[in-house]
Amino acid sequence: MSAATHPDMPYCGPPPTPADWLGSWNLDPVLIGAFLALGICGAWWLRGAAKARKAGFGLAAFAAAIAFISPLCALSVALFSARTVHHLVVMAILAPALALAFPWRRAATMPAFLGLSGALWAWHIPQLYSAAWDYAAVYWAMQAALILPAWVFFSALFQERSPAPILGLMTLVAQMGLLGALLTFAPHPFYPEHLAHAPVWGLSALQDQQLAGLIMWVPGMIPLALLAGVLAWRLLRRDQPA
Repeated sequence: MSAATHPDMPYCGPPPTPADWLGSWNLDPVLIGAFLALGICGAWWLRGAAKARKAGFGLAAFAAAIAFISPLCALSVALFSARTVHHLVVMAILAPALALAFPWRRAATMPAFLGLSGALWAWHIPQLYSAAWDYAAVYWAMQAALILPAWVFFSALFQERSPAPILGLMTLVAQMGLLGALLTFAPHPFYPEHLAHAPVWGLSALQDQQLAGLIMWVPGMIPLALLAGVLAWRLLRRDQPA
């Protein structure tokens, strides 16, 4: 099923049901064509690169396919909790993998951190969420606003020039914890787009939102917090006198 064949629905298409969601692949020809073109160009560019960069490119391609082509894309229309998983795939897998494959050599930590933080909060503003739901152009603009600064931010983080990127990552983790708490303990659902769709999956819209908060809290925060700890430990070891 192609998202492009449903202009009155969100980009990823009509919300699937538990009976058909595994078959709800996004076969938008423009997206598939762009995915293949970028894949060929990336593979050619990295033909003589180190194995780590090639592995990063492969992981990035896999994460992009999961986020935008697999049934997760359609499931994110039905469930806000699936949208949270989608964001975690993009921010915590796709962006770091791009940073490994194609690192920004002069990555500016602070602008990237501010841009990533702004995009993270923007996606959770109900009015902007509704705009991304209604207009494909807004949807892709907000995806780009999340991916690009995350790509730059992780490039700076992996280069480990100073503690600043690691502190930025820890601050990002704290922001995710705050967002997770807001979603989990809110007395009412923030996103009316899911009011009619979550019950099909056996959840109220509020329960779906609470699940999203818990996903952001645990699966989202813990890997990034561990990464911050590992990188901080490596930085301290590097700075110790021989």
